[in-house]
Amino acid sequence: MKLAISGTYSSGKTLTTMALAHLTGIPRTHAKTMREILPDAVPGKTLEECNAAELIQLVMRRYVERAVHESHLPGGYISDGSSLHEWTYATVRVTVGINPNESIGLGSVEKTDEIRFYEQVVAQLGVALKQYAKDTYDAFVHLPIEFPLDPNGHRPVNERFRELSDQHLLSVLEDELKIPVHIIGGTIPERLETITERFGFPQVMSIEAAIQAAERDYAQLDVRSEAERNAAAATAA
Repeated sequence: MKLAISGTYSSGKTLTTMALAHLTGIPRTHAKTMREILPDAVPGKTLEECNAAELIQLVMRRYVERAVHESHLPGGYISDGSSLHEWTYATVRVTVGINPNESIGLGSVEKTDEIRFYEQVVAQLGVALKQYAKDTYDAFVHLPIEFPLDPNGHRPVNERFRELSDQHLLSVLEDELKIPVHIIGGTIPERLETITERFGFPQVMSIEAAIQAAERDYAQLDVRSEAERNAAAATAA
């Protein structure tokens, strides 16, 4: 089975997919985060400083990497996110602006010529990315917004952007693509128990051991900000 774990920022996708992979023995796949991509894609900039054209480049880089990784696992996998996630975040920016934190308190931003063109390009990207999702994933597990937004300072994100992204993602999955979606919440142990029961996945270790292994993996993630990565890249050069 090719299962995508869906959800917006700070929904617990990464830890859930790590633990689920350990628990079931099914391989996990993912794409680099925007902060990991930025030093190569847009050297010297943070995500907040990127313009519309640069954001489109970032969306395509993540999609290509994700598709390549998934193509190497024809026997099935658990995906941290999906091809729809990058596109969803790009789409919601038509409403809230390229940097969502600049439009807090506004219903929507003014549609300048740049935003209108950006909207058209993102819509066409969506044709390809939605088709990929429809053709690739057997089902989605959607993690609802249950945890506080992580104020890590790396992302131009706020609660309104997170809620709009969550609504848009679910709407596309359920109403447009009609891919089977299972909304599963609760604590990490509760999620793991429900997912394995729902899909009949094996448990090759205890849930407690799987979570401990996932927490060790998570602790190894490079969570430096774009500024820290840019500084390190400049020093290395």
